[in-house]
Amino acid sequence: MSDRRVRVRVPATSANLGPGFDAFGLALGLYDEASVSVADSGIQVEVTGEGAGEVSTGDDNLVVQAMNATFDQFGERPDGLRLHCTNTIPHGRGLGSSAGAIVAGVLAARALVENGEDRLDDDGCLMLAASLEGHPDNVAACLLGGLTVAWIDGGAHSRAYRLDPGEVSAVVFVPNAPVSTQAARGLLPATVPHADAAANAGRAGLLVAALAGRPHEPVNLDLLLAATEDRLHQPYRAPAMPESLALVRELRDRRVPAVISGAGPTVLAFCQELDSAKLAAEAPAGFVARCLDVDGEGAVVQRGTGNGE
Repeated sequence: MSDRRVRVRVPATSANLGPGFDAFGLALGLYDEASVSVADSGIQVEVTGEGAGEVSTGDDNLVVQAMNATFDQFGERPDGLRLHCTNTIPHGRGLGSSAGAIVAGVLAARALVENGEDRLDDDGCLMLAASLEGHPDNVAACLLGGLTVAWIDGGAHSRAYRLDPGEVSAVVFVPNAPVSTQAARGLLPATVPHADAAANAGRAGLLVAALAGRPHEPVNLDLLLAATEDRLHQPYRAPAMPESLALVRELRDRRVPAVISGAGPTVLAFCQELDSAKLAAEAPAGFVARCLDVDGEGAVVQRGTGNGE
């Protein structure tokens, strides 16, 4: 094990983006940071920012769990760990906080193991993170940045492809109360009409074309409005987040491409940068709006100089 301190910065993510259920992810410029070093014994966890006083500070902390799962891949665990989490990604709001914690833990553990990157490559990190999260869409965007399309190959191996979006900004409308992913997923039916599935397949293809058309050129928001239409999951989740779905409908009636972010209840609206502040200022009561850029780096690892520094 290395005696150097490792810092991992992970971006927020928005999954689904309307029609890309459990497949599409977008990295956003809002970040959590985990700072980790090896200790002589025990688990020492400190959390500041989002989740402070709520998330576990023991060995069942999600970052610690991801680190231990990664150490097990190498067949060795340190005697102790010191972990400090500085969080800005809201919890339980559909912005990938759990994916960020898992990715931070996987990458931090790999960085602490000598020759870790040679023994566990980036594809291995994606597969491990996806297995811990339960699906690959958020962790893929968190690891790689940009716009990602993720899938499970052969029923077991998570894969992802990264694209660079054109010029586009996002406004996220974050409600005060969370909704659990499990509760939101529990509202989904076991089957859907064939016509709805076909419509979503077409919109998903259009969404890739609309977002990843030409780098450094503004995306076509009219095309993006059509591309973000969904019939597979958002309508069924209305009972868990009626205010969020009402906001989506209101924005789309104004020709603003808006979707539920992940499992919700955050609403994500696409816009051009010049319009983002105006759109954010129109946040309805019960929502806090933030203007975010698309993150192009994904998770970033920094190593200290030694002696835990």
